[in-house]
Amino acid sequence: MSTTKKLRLGPLPKMESTKLTFACPAGLKADLDRYAALHAQTYGEAVDAAILIPHMLEAFMAGDRGFRKGERAKPPPSRPTAAAPGVDAPPR
Repeated sequence: MSTTKKLRLGPLPKMESTKLTFACPAGLKADLDRYAALHAQTYGEAVDAAILIPHMLEAFMAGDRGFRKGERAKPPPSRPTAAAPGVDAPPR
């Protein structure tokens, strides 16, 4: 690992993925490419900017207090309940 300052986005873990295509401004693409180059220099492993994007979004969402607060406030999904064996279901 390089002796340069560590980046906020650390080494990348292996993960299952789904393909997503999006358009971004040319300036953002250039910044992503520069970040990828700096990430490769810092951690010694070449990485494409497209590989960094999911990790960046995940880090962004993990640090977004409003998103986390809303996620905690959301009630769990309800499941239909079945009557236990030998117990009569309530009349309808």
